[in-house]
Amino acid sequence: MSLRTRLLLAVLALVAAGFVVAGAATYLSLRSFLLERVDQQLRDARVPVARALSSGPGGALPFDPAGDDRARNLPPGTYGQVRDTSGAILNTVTFSYGDDEPAPVLPDPLPAAGARGATIFSAGSTDGTTAPGFRVLVQDVPSVQRVLVVAVPLTETRQTLAQLVGVEVVVLLGVLAALAVATWLIIKRDLRPLETMAVTADAIAAGDLTRRVQPAEGRTEVGRLGLSLNSMLARIEVAFAERAATEDKLRRFLADASHELRTPLTSIRGYSEMFERAKDEPEDLELAMRRIEEESRRMGVMVEELLVLARLGENREPERAPVDLARVVSDAVSDARAAAPQRDIRLESVETIDVLGDDHQLRQVVANLLSNAVRHTPDEAQIRVLLTAGDGHATLAVADDGPGLEPDAAAKVFEPFYRADESRARETGGAGLGLAIVAAIVEAHDGAVRLETAPGSGATFSVTIPLVDDPA
Repeated sequence: MSLRTRLLLAVLALVAAGFVVAGAATYLSLRSFLLERVDQQLRDARVPVARALSSGPGGALPFDPAGDDRARNLPPGTYGQVRDTSGAILNTVTFSYGDDEPAPVLPDPLPAAGARGATIFSAGSTDGTTAPGFRVLVQDVPSVQRVLVVAVPLTETRQTLAQLVGVEVVVLLGVLAALAVATWLIIKRDLRPLETMAVTADAIAAGDLTRRVQPAEGRTEVGRLGLSLNSMLARIEVAFAERAATEDKLRRFLADASHELRTPLTSIRGYSEMFERAKDEPEDLELAMRRIEEESRRMGVMVEELLVLARLGENREPERAPVDLARVVSDAVSDARAAAPQRDIRLESVETIDVLGDDHQLRQVVANLLSNAVRHTPDEAQIRVLLTAGDGHATLAVADDGPGLEPDAAAKVFEPFYRADESRARETGGAGLGLAIVAAIVEAHDGAVRLETAPGSGATFSVTIPLVDDPA
């Protein structure tokens, strides 16, 4: 059963229940009022009924309402009876206006009169109706040793109550019909946004993550639902885009890694075959051994760098301990000068700067930046290293006077296996993993790395890392 049908049935059931309760209360209240009025008619009828019983023989007597003012208000069919104290009927009278009136069916024996000398109860009728047909009063008359019975028909009362029930049923059916139509239209109008949302959800499930549900505003419950769904869909779209980007990056990484590793393996295989053929040629044998050793060493470095990237990609927190970054930078500059004594490498640094991180990884960052500057700039280009502190961060800048990079190349330098100069030999240009490792390590230390460069204006790599919190 649909939500629309359930809501409609619930509203109709509640309204019908309310009408039934209200109708029952009205019916009982009116019935009580009418019976009280009939009971008062019974009390008023005692004198005219007693006079009629005492003035004529037993049986039904013609009655002229004009003869008694109080009898003039008695309803047609009013019945009177007098008995002795043993219960024997002495005389009866029926106030008839021309039609044969039914008589009450009285119990035998009659109920005893109450403490006030009279009792009132309901009784059946000789016309065969199942409902009470008369209201009966039993009155003791001790002075003459008689019992007076007066009965007033409930015909008008039943007719009035039946008419009330008929009116209530007609009104209930009319109200329910009008309410059903109005409620159906209102529910249809208010549920239309949900149907629109369902259509949009089907489109999203089919793969169109750019779709958004409407309405999406905070004034209504459905609108607030739309806002929540749109917010969730936006996060899902971002998550799917990130997953797609990650999968694409992983595919490219595997492809590049396979390509890079295949090159030294091919060289090693070729020189191994050359080694087999050059056993009697010392020069060829020496060349084969040297090249096998060089390619093996280069492949080992590449594998080690790949392992470093893989470990950094696991999003594991690096070891955190206070590290004097000034000492790390000074050592790295000394190492670079020793490896390339012909290069002009200048250092400007404060005496000490403490950061929180992994000493080995931070040394790798500085070493890779210096190695990149030395490898990709001409020998006459100057390399400047600047280490400063401020605003809660340590900033390391490695600048050179080299040829610089085009904007497209600068945007990709931190990607694995990317080389700005594809013509550079792998033996001198590396595998393109150094700057990717720098970016991964700096990100793991809650820092940031950026490149400022332009063709012919050199390049400046800047790394910022948070300082150790001041305990003061």
